[in-house]
Amino acid sequence: MQNTFLKLSPALLALSLQAMADTHKGSFEQVYQSIDSNTLRDYTRIISSDEFEGRLPTTVGEERTVDFLVKEFKKLGLKPGNGDSYLQPVQLLEITADPNVSLQLGSQTLAYKENMVVATKHEKEQVSLKDSELVFVGYGVNAPEYNWNDYQGLDVKGKTVVILVNDPGFEKPDSGKFQGKTMTYYGRWTYKYEEASRQGAAGALIVHEDAPASYGWSVVANSWSGPQYSLASSDGNASRVTVEGWISLQAAQKLFAEAGQDFAAMKAKAQQGPFNQALGLTTSVTVNSKLKRSVSNNVIATLPGSSKADEHIIYTAHWDHLGKDESKEGDQIYNGAHDNATGTASLLAMAKAFASLEKAPERSVTFLAVTAEEQGLIGSAYYAEHPVIPMDKTVANLNMDAMNILGRTKDVAVVGMGKSELEKYLEKAVSRQGRTLTREDRPEAGYYYRSDHFSFAKKGVPALYAKGGSTPWDEATADYRKRTKVIVTGCYHQVCDQFREGWDFGGVEQDARMLFEVGYDIATSNDWPKWNASSEFQRTK
Repeated sequence: MQNTFLKLSPALLALSLQAMADTHKGSFEQVYQSIDSNTLRDYTRIISSDEFEGRLPTTVGEERTVDFLVKEFKKLGLKPGNGDSYLQPVQLLEITADPNVSLQLGSQTLAYKENMVVATKHEKEQVSLKDSELVFVGYGVNAPEYNWNDYQGLDVKGKTVVILVNDPGFEKPDSGKFQGKTMTYYGRWTYKYEEASRQGAAGALIVHEDAPASYGWSVVANSWSGPQYSLASSDGNASRVTVEGWISLQAAQKLFAEAGQDFAAMKAKAQQGPFNQALGLTTSVTVNSKLKRSVSNNVIATLPGSSKADEHIIYTAHWDHLGKDESKEGDQIYNGAHDNATGTASLLAMAKAFASLEKAPERSVTFLAVTAEEQGLIGSAYYAEHPVIPMDKTVANLNMDAMNILGRTKDVAVVGMGKSELEKYLEKAVSRQGRTLTREDRPEAGYYYRSDHFSFAKKGVPALYAKGGSTPWDEATADYRKRTKVIVTGCYHQVCDQFREGWDFGGVEQDARMLFEVGYDIATSNDWPKWNASSEFQRTK
């Protein structure tokens, strides 16, 4: 990596030097109070600036981002987290599908990004489906613990499965199925492709609907076009379905009508119990791709513990975003200010706080900025498969993603509430601030499975994801919240997710202090927080 950070504009360089002043050692209370909105604001402004070019992995945007993070960790006196290096190389397979592709779906010819997106994880320049039989498999779920298997008695080898998004409990939360409106991992698109692959399908197409997906079609189109990344594998990802993608609701409705079926009626059957049905139609598509093996980097730094240095609390945030799209007119940069410059800024503020303690905690505290979260949690998944710190020595993970820019709140939303004993530590930290714990607003969106803590949870490490809720602190904040929502609504994964001087970082400050206290209490304890018995995760022996 070149020291490209030094090539940043003089204004940003001066701001960095001013904002990241030398740390002064102090007690827990002094350090706690020193975590302030100005530092968080300044870090966010820098990380989301145009000069980082949207922070796409393996680009100059990555070089500048990683150099900046390493520079800050060094300045704080933190030790390299991976031997003598602050970097953990992540082997990526970059696949860029040719946008000049059409999908033949029954008699329909669907256009790329307009009503379909398709891609492949196979390490091949060209893959095809030719007259592949279409089979509707409901929600595409195989979950023995829920006595549910949409693939029961079905052979889908060589066929293309059409799958509903989310899981069977979403639209009928009182049915007793799955966890009602709260999404389980079975509702995530990543799971649906994984299960279709295990079943031997040739293709998998998910029907997009705004409400159960929790985002609009534009998010699908923007997120799935351009370079797509996956972890490089020894078999060239041959175990995956050949073609995976999304189709719009309108395209699905026309497909089912052509098959002599009503989409809404078939969906209703899929909600009642495991369901599959051949559609009597076929699909064909050829996906041409440019392939590139590349290396991105997780950034990792550690404050060694004073007496139990082999036991770690790990804070995570993803540094990456979507880069830039030079085909767009006007603004071409996806700055990712909210998602996730705010989380990366909080990670640095957390590192600064722990480095400022007059005495290091007994346990080590490690700060992990991961790559390629936007491509399916790839950086954290790589870390989980190749942990620098053994998982049985990782006490807990605390994750920061898209922090609260809507001002101070009276409540704290716990994403995936009820999963682990980490919430006991959280409750103490929240009480100090005169706040209360509440469930997330939209459990149906499955946010617990959509950020980097999930990679740790799958390995059995208790992982916490919590941030400011929806109840404003006072009337002035309520007014600000309404105004700001009007501005930022619809900016998820869009070029309008950019830093705004008018943002109130009081809520980010609240949550950063809260998470600092949670980590500090665990780092100064002998306890090993456990998963609750009702959680789908448990620590492996």
